[in-house]
Amino acid sequence: MNLFSAAFEYIGDPANWSGPTGIGARILEHLWYSLLALVVSAAVAVPLGLLIGHFRRGEAVLVGLVNSLRSLPTLGILTFLVLIMGLGLTPPILALVLLGIPPILAGTYAGIANVDALVVDAAEAVGMTRAQVLGRVQVPNALPLILGGVRNATLQIIATATVAAYVNLGGLGRYIFDGLALRDYPRVLVGALLVAALALIVDGLLALAVWASVPGTGRLRRTGTGKAEGHPSAV
Repeated sequence: MNLFSAAFEYIGDPANWSGPTGIGARILEHLWYSLLALVVSAAVAVPLGLLIGHFRRGEAVLVGLVNSLRSLPTLGILTFLVLIMGLGLTPPILALVLLGIPPILAGTYAGIANVDALVVDAAEAVGMTRAQVLGRVQVPNALPLILGGVRNATLQIIATATVAAYVNLGGLGRYIFDGLALRDYPRVLVGALLVAALALIVDGLLALAVWASVPGTGRLRRTGTGKAEGHPSAV
């Protein structure tokens, strides 16, 4: 029996999906770690990106910070955090947060900074405050790029959340680390396939969210002549 057939047989066996250590439970654990890291990353990166993009100050610091965080090895950071904090959920979540911040920060800043200056000037000319300009004008126009950054961060976090198993936590990384320890390579492949499938599914859902956030998407209305407003044939 080759490696792939053994892995697919394991995944296709309903008995391997039930119980606290089954595939279903491991997927939920993996999603929980990923969601927690993503929420913390967004809580840090989105406000910072909004402020830098709106006031157009600190761009050089932003570029340096993003490049520095992207260069950090996640497993090395996790090992360092475990040494100073001990085992538990906090070290892997912090390591994943450092991985998730750069794409969200870059996407948020780029989205706000690239809003047409004429649109911003018009909003200020009608008496909007800075907060109103940011919340009512810049953020809606920047939403596709902001969500694009969240999408990139989510994909990276899900793909890397296997490191939680390195510190004796759960998730799909358990199949990879346990399989390597036991030299059970079909189990390693099971973990890799499940992580890849989960990342692709979530990425597809977020791609739909990014598409739906583009102004005018899916909101074409029919005119009296039977043509959709905003479509080239309607002009």
